[in-house]
Amino acid sequence: MAEPSAGSEAGGGGAQPRQADRLRDILRSPGYLKVLVFCALIGIPVSLASFWFLVGLHELEHVLWVDLPRGLGWSAAPWWWPLPLLLVAGLIVAAVATRLPGEGGHIPASGLHTGGVSSRALPGVVLAAAASLPFGAVLGPEAPLIALGGGLALLFRDLVRAPATPQSTALLGAAGAAAAVAAIFGSPLVAGVLLIEVAGVGGPQLFAVMLPALLSSGVGAVIFTGFGRWTGFDTGGLSLGLAASSPRLDAGDVLWSLLMAVAIAAVLHGVLALARRAAAYVRTDVPVRTVLCALGAAVCAAVYALVTDRSPADIASSGQATLSELAAHPHSWGVGALVAVLVCKGVAYALCLGSLRGGPIFPALFLGAAAGVLLAPLPGLGVVPGMAVGMAAACAATLRLPVSSVVLVVLLLGSSDMIPVVILAAVVAFVTAELLPVGPAPAARADADAGR
Repeated sequence: MAEPSAGSEAGGGGAQPRQADRLRDILRSPGYLKVLVFCALIGIPVSLASFWFLVGLHELEHVLWVDLPRGLGWSAAPWWWPLPLLLVAGLIVAAVATRLPGEGGHIPASGLHTGGVSSRALPGVVLAAAASLPFGAVLGPEAPLIALGGGLALLFRDLVRAPATPQSTALLGAAGAAAAVAAIFGSPLVAGVLLIEVAGVGGPQLFAVMLPALLSSGVGAVIFTGFGRWTGFDTGGLSLGLAASSPRLDAGDVLWSLLMAVAIAAVLHGVLALARRAAAYVRTDVPVRTVLCALGAAVCAAVYALVTDRSPADIASSGQATLSELAAHPHSWGVGALVAVLVCKGVAYALCLGSLRGGPIFPALFLGAAAGVLLAPLPGLGVVPGMAVGMAAACAATLRLPVSSVVLVVLLLGSSDMIPVVILAAVVAFVTAELLPVGPAPAARADADAGR
């Protein structure tokens, strides 16, 4: 092998010190340190605001879906209950989108965004989210929280009359969004990783480098843990020896994880294509078609309740509470109920993504978990690996954020036992979704208005 030249050695050896010197210069600059301290302080009011925002959404949802039906004499919400609630949601969101600055936030079908909204747009964001989520929109609270956190951070900067530079705007917006997102996921790690990927730090090159490393680590984990179990030898890992109820992975889990990831990614890709078409449909006549899409989602919930004799809230909600029920009692859901919830919630999800206001994460997680439970009887699979693979594949295919999907699913599982198949499913689903044809993009007018 040829020896490297002195010039190349010097060039290669000098690049890393130069980068380190540049980082030290940034950290030592008074402007950056001031922004860093302000970001730390801004997390306090943003977290408090996010907490009470989520509490308000939860309490209102309980009143609308539990207290009010019982007060009217029903033991649970009847099958037609989503129809008036989502009608009200559609009317309010349509009014906000046409009359208030920022249109109540960006259209969920366009994905997650980190740009902080202006102070003028914040009332519309809060009102549209409060009208969508508790009233039964098949969306989660993460997108309004990102907008709320970033907008509040910029509002506080303006109130204290801090310098408004492009760097401070980007840093404060990201810091406020991360503090708000941490409130819903209960983990600053998930919030940090999610915001890094959503902001596109590193661009396409980051994903190009990250995917092989992530996939290789997943395959390596399968081989390493499997080989250790087969031989009976121990390498003295860093495990704390905590009790775990998850089954051990085997070859069947790995094989099914790959096949399931491709299938789930293809289905979710179709759901997102339908969502983009719904967004384009709504854009041509916002007041009327927002209401029509909201009513379409309500019809899906009502049909599901009539067919399965289960609660329409299984469909007309983010799926956060129903996901816990599904994980705790997966065998209480028959095959018919699982198929019905996948079809009805998938269509309602697409309609809400294109018309109402909220985030895409929790419904995607629920759809993936339901698909995993439905496919769990496959030979060599099982409920826990099936749910883990389904959630990872659905989340990665929907968000196009593979690392965030892995971290989030592992956090939800509360165990590291499923990490190998979670990684494999997330990477395969991400690549599958990226290689499938891209449908029509939703209009970006709301995103542009939100920044004003």
